[in-house]
Amino acid sequence: MDLKDKKLYHQIHPLKLFVDWSTGAVSLIFLWMHQIGTALIVMFVPSIIVSLVIIKYMNLEKLKNSSFGKHIHIHMTSTMEMVRFLGFAVAIIGAWYHLISLIILGIIIILFGCLRGFLVKK
Repeated sequence: MDLKDKKLYHQIHPLKLFVDWSTGAVSLIFLWMHQIGTALIVMFVPSIIVSLVIIKYMNLEKLKNSSFGKHIHIHMTSTMEMVRFLGFAVAIIGAWYHLISLIILGIIIILFGCLRGFLVKK
């Protein structure tokens, strides 16, 4: 498996998903309290470390060959990665301004970016 594949399939590793979702939630709490420095550290550092460890040391073949891996191969384009990022940006704005509706909208956008292929059939 080459680096391009590892960068793609590490996104669906259970550890990566857990770290991204949990640190995303915790960082929104810090943003709610306007603690931007702590929020940025929580938002990026654990995710980067876990990504590097998974890409360097984990065997991702099983994930690649799974049904979700096949889905990701087809549907996780750079556009969908930008959609996911946009969703998190919306949630960040919602946390900063204490707008729960924007946080929920951001989560919906993120999930759409992840699951578009299941939701919208060609």
